[in-house]
Amino acid sequence: MKRKVDFLVIGSGIAGLSFALKAANYGKVCVISKNSLEETNTRYAQGGIAAVTYSPDSFEKHVSDTIICGDGFCDKDVVEMVIREAPLRINELIDWGVEFDKNPDGQYDLAREGGHTEHRILHHKDNTGLIIQESISKQVRSHPNIECLEHYFAIDLLTQHHFGWITKRLNMDIECYGVYAFNLKTNVVYTILAKVTVVATGGTGNLYHTTTNPLIATGDGIAMVYRAKGIIENMQFVQFHPTSLYHPGERPSFLITEALRGFGALLRTVDGEKFMSRYDSRGSLAPRDIVARAIDNEIKIRGDDYVYLDCTHLDTVELKNHFPNITKKCLETGIDISRDLIPVVPAAHYLCGGIKVDKNGRGSINNLYAIGEAASTGLHGANRLASNSLMEAVVFADRAVKDTIEVMKNREFNEKIPEWDYEGTKHPEEMVLITQNYKEMQQLMSVYVGIVRSDLRLQRALSRLGIIYKETEALYKKSTLSRKLCELRNLINVGYLTIKMAQNLHESRGLHYTIDYPQKRKISEF
Repeated sequence: MKRKVDFLVIGSGIAGLSFALKAANYGKVCVISKNSLEETNTRYAQGGIAAVTYSPDSFEKHVSDTIICGDGFCDKDVVEMVIREAPLRINELIDWGVEFDKNPDGQYDLAREGGHTEHRILHHKDNTGLIIQESISKQVRSHPNIECLEHYFAIDLLTQHHFGWITKRLNMDIECYGVYAFNLKTNVVYTILAKVTVVATGGTGNLYHTTTNPLIATGDGIAMVYRAKGIIENMQFVQFHPTSLYHPGERPSFLITEALRGFGALLRTVDGEKFMSRYDSRGSLAPRDIVARAIDNEIKIRGDDYVYLDCTHLDTVELKNHFPNITKKCLETGIDISRDLIPVVPAAHYLCGGIKVDKNGRGSINNLYAIGEAASTGLHGANRLASNSLMEAVVFADRAVKDTIEVMKNREFNEKIPEWDYEGTKHPEEMVLITQNYKEMQQLMSVYVGIVRSDLRLQRALSRLGIIYKETEALYKKSTLSRKLCELRNLINVGYLTIKMAQNLHESRGLHYTIDYPQKRKISEF
C-alpha cells in the first residue's frame, strides 16, 4: 500500500516534532513513531536545555565549555552557530507552551551541570524533557497539516543508486524517496513516498544492558542510513552518564540528573570517601567522561557494585522542591535523599556520533536529513557537554526546515518504487532466538565496548558480534516481520559500527578510552 507526503519525519522527540511543526507551514507532514508519539528519549531528559540567558554568561564561555568538554574534537563553526542561535529557539519552545522554572524575582532559575563554567541550564524541576515533549506533542496533534502514524516501524529507506555499483562504492548520487513502514498492529507494510525524509530516531542506548534510555532506543535510523550506503561517523563516542540509580533488575536505569551535582551533591565511595579530587580539579562537576571513568575505576579497584551520591548536607526543602521526581523514585526504593546516600552507577546514555550531516542537517544521501541524537553534527565532538543535546535538536530542526523548503519544491514522488515483497517471509520466528541474541549482544557490548576498552576486547566483541549478525540476518530473511527482530537487526548494525570506529581510533580521546592508547592530554591542559 502506498502513501504520499511532502515531509516524512521518522521519530517523535524534540527534534522530529519541532521540525514537523515548522515544516507544516509549507506542505503535508507525516510523523512516524514506533510507539505512541510521547514515548521518546526526550521525555526522559531530566536536567534541561543549555542556552546563554543572562550576564555574566556569554556565547564565548558556552562555546569554550563545549569545545573543552568535546576534547578538541568539535567543529568550532558548528559550535558557535548552534550556541548563538539557541536563545531564539528557546523562545519558540516557550511560545509552544514550555514553561521553565523561574525565581521569585521573575528571572529564569538557571542550573549548572558538569563542564559548565556558568549557570545556564533552563529547566522545569527535574522533568524538563517530559514538559517539552508534552507541550510539543499537543501542538503537533492539533495541527491540520500533520498526520501522526503511531505504532509504525520504519524498516528501510527507499533509495535509488543512479550509477550502479560505482555509486554503492563511492556514495555518489544516492537519493531517498521515503521509507517502508511496518504497521505494528495490522502487520501491513506501507510504502510511504516523500519529497523530503527526516531521520530523528534518537540514539543507541540499548546496545548496552545498563542504560538510561527507554527500550525504544535501538539505533533504527542510523542502521537504515548505513544499509542505504549513507555516511556514518564517530560511533565510538558513546557517553555513559555517571549517575544512574543502582537498582538491579530495573530497565531502563533511572537517571539521577547531573543537575543534582550542580546543586551541590558529592560523590563518595561506599565507605564515605570523597574521591573525585583525585581524578580532576573540578571534582564532582568534571565533564561526564572523566566522572564516569572515575566511578568505573573506583568500583573495579574496590570490588564494590556502586558508589554513593551524597545530598544529605543540602537544604532539605530546596532539594526536594528542585528534584521532586528523583525524591519520589528514591523513596519508592527506600531511600530518603535528604538523609540517605544514593547508590549510583554509570549507564549508557548518549551517542555523540551518528549520521554525518552538514550545518543544515543534510546527510550524504540526497533528500535525506538527520537531526537530534541520530545525527553527527560536529557539536559534541568526543564528549557531549551536559544539556547541549536538546539545544542542538531545536537549532538543527529549524535549519533543516529552512533548507528543505526549496528542496521540496523541486522534487517529485518516485512512483517506480516497488511495494514491499512479502514472498519468502512466511514463517513466524521463534522468539527465544531473538531474545537470546539480544541478551548476548548487550552483554558483549557492555563487557568489551564499555567505558574502558582495549584492542583485545574490541576484537573479541567484533568476532562474537559477527556470529550473532549471521544468525540474525538468516532469521530475518526467512521470518515474518516483528518489531523485536527488526530492532535486534538494527542494534547489531550500530554495534558493528561502534566497534569498527573504536578500532580505527588509535588514541584515547573523550568518551573513547582504551588502555592500549593512553591519553596524551593532561587535565591541566583543558
